[in-house]
Amino acid sequence: MSILKNINCPADLKRMSPDQFPALAREIREQIIDTVSAVGGHLASNLGVVELTIALHYLLDTPTDKIVWDTSNQCYAHKLLTGRRERFHTLRQYGGLSGFCKREESEYDTFNAGHAGTGVSAAFGMVEARDQMGLKHKIVCVVGDGAMTAGMTLEGLHHAGGMGKDFVVILNDNQMSISKNVGAISAYLNRTITGEFYGKVRQETGHLLGKIPHIGSDIQRLARRAEELAKGAILPGLLFEELGFQYSGPIDGHNFDHLLPTLENVLKMKGPVLLHVVTKKGLGYEPAMKNPVWFHACPPFVRETGAAAKKAVRPSYTAIAIEALIKQARQDKRIVAITAAMCEGTGLTAFEKEFPDRLYDVGIAEQHAVTFAAGLAAQGMRPVVAIYATFLQRAYDQVVHDVATQNLPVAFLIDRGGLVAEDGTTHHGAFDYAYLRHVPNMIVMAPKDENELQHMVKTALQHDGPISVRYPRGISLGVKMDALPTALPIGKGELLKEGTEVAIIAIGVTVWQAYRAAERLSREGISTAVVNARFVKPLDHELILEVAKRVRYIVTVEEGCRMGGFGSAVLELLSDARVTGVTTKIIGLPDWYIEQGPQDLLRERYGLTAEGIYQSVKELVSGVAAATNQFRETLSANYPSYGDEQGS
Repeated sequence: MSILKNINCPADLKRMSPDQFPALAREIREQIIDTVSAVGGHLASNLGVVELTIALHYLLDTPTDKIVWDTSNQCYAHKLLTGRRERFHTLRQYGGLSGFCKREESEYDTFNAGHAGTGVSAAFGMVEARDQMGLKHKIVCVVGDGAMTAGMTLEGLHHAGGMGKDFVVILNDNQMSISKNVGAISAYLNRTITGEFYGKVRQETGHLLGKIPHIGSDIQRLARRAEELAKGAILPGLLFEELGFQYSGPIDGHNFDHLLPTLENVLKMKGPVLLHVVTKKGLGYEPAMKNPVWFHACPPFVRETGAAAKKAVRPSYTAIAIEALIKQARQDKRIVAITAAMCEGTGLTAFEKEFPDRLYDVGIAEQHAVTFAAGLAAQGMRPVVAIYATFLQRAYDQVVHDVATQNLPVAFLIDRGGLVAEDGTTHHGAFDYAYLRHVPNMIVMAPKDENELQHMVKTALQHDGPISVRYPRGISLGVKMDALPTALPIGKGELLKEGTEVAIIAIGVTVWQAYRAAERLSREGISTAVVNARFVKPLDHELILEVAKRVRYIVTVEEGCRMGGFGSAVLELLSDARVTGVTTKIIGLPDWYIEQGPQDLLRERYGLTAEGIYQSVKELVSGVAAATNQFRETLSANYPSYGDEQGS
């Protein structure tokens, strides 16, 4: 009989015996594996946190007590226990459950987050709000050890530890974030647990105790409990104690006999407390334990084998960008690559394989990554920061202050530009055109296809200043690739199609969609030109103004926000040049956060397909024509001589 089906809210857990929890944990894992194998998602991290989630909801009075999940890509068990079991199959689907915590979705989701490092700061804000309002509930933040590489986590711990308020932070330590953890803090946390001396002493002591007649097994159990406390007295706890936290642990995060009593005691403690819980990423599914990196955020897969359900028939834009980078790095030893804990996601594992001493993984530290690159560039290196568009937002000031003001040759390979599908709101790359194009000295490029992408990578590495290449998530178009990449002239677009009535000026992945729309419009008698801008900044002033002289309508298309983006740049150009007699329209993403859903569906919804662009142009042209006719009819009705004057 299913236990999970009888749990509709955390209160149902409290009516259970803890003896049932291991069986419940197995059921939850089965449900998560079944769903993620069908729809994709964050598998390994969620399988590792099941017991901890059960224990928290059993001991806390949620939603009065608050749980803040840092990053919140470990919240699947939380969703299953908080009334969303029946909808769990809709996970990450259009109109379905989010893959992250979402306050709009449930009162049990206390804070929205898709980026690591925000949890402690948000949770401590809730602590202060609680105390300001004279309330008494508990607030717990679950933070992964990967987030310990994020400076914001340490800033939050520093503030909270100094204030002395009742606050529980649980360090979910699985030695990984997405990629394998790097840096001094990760080594610091693991040193005691994995040390040879510690392991040898532990093994020999247990063996000796077990030989004591009659009471040996009891003393062994007592020693194991004492061991949990002793570990914290050695290395890991010192860091947190110095930050003002009472430290407890590390304990086994999969053993309810350890987890429940320890957590219960920690929740009773006063002041800031940090509980160190050691878990195994992917526990309960062998392929995920063997390859936790791939199963961190995986596509649908065959449950029996763990293999991807579908294999890509063409390389991804990511793979092509990094292949182009590798080709340039073979010729220039100054080229180095930098990632912020996303080596696999950005494709840099291929770069690392060939140039292991020229790849830097700085952890979840985007700000440091950019300023570190600036330091390298200031001393003559050619650093490349490979990063998702949504994560580069976190280093905006460093781009402005540390790179652009000094006009340093740092190249940004901006992956996942535009719509990224099922990860949704926090991960769509909607804003990079807008937040980069207004930075002085910055060059902003986006290719129409993979062949142009390889040329842009070469262009970026030869430019003596800050420059970015933005490309989308997903497989490439399959166009013919030139044998050798060639640097493009900075700020030069291309005219793909002539036209005399409408000009569609497009950037990035929207270019070929615009071309298909233009061909259809031309067949229907609306002569339509197509410009591949290539550059958001600097624009090809000469080409755009020359085309503008020949047409009556100008339409811009971008897979980015309309406000302040590429279309805005074109309108600014037309305004500065005092172009008159043209009607304009910007097609792009609206002024709200875009929901989750398949890329094709979202592109259709927001008019970024060939059909959508075609319809927008038709409406613009017919609307202006109808308005002009209406205006003439009004004039004729009120001024009978108007028609005669027009005829003469």
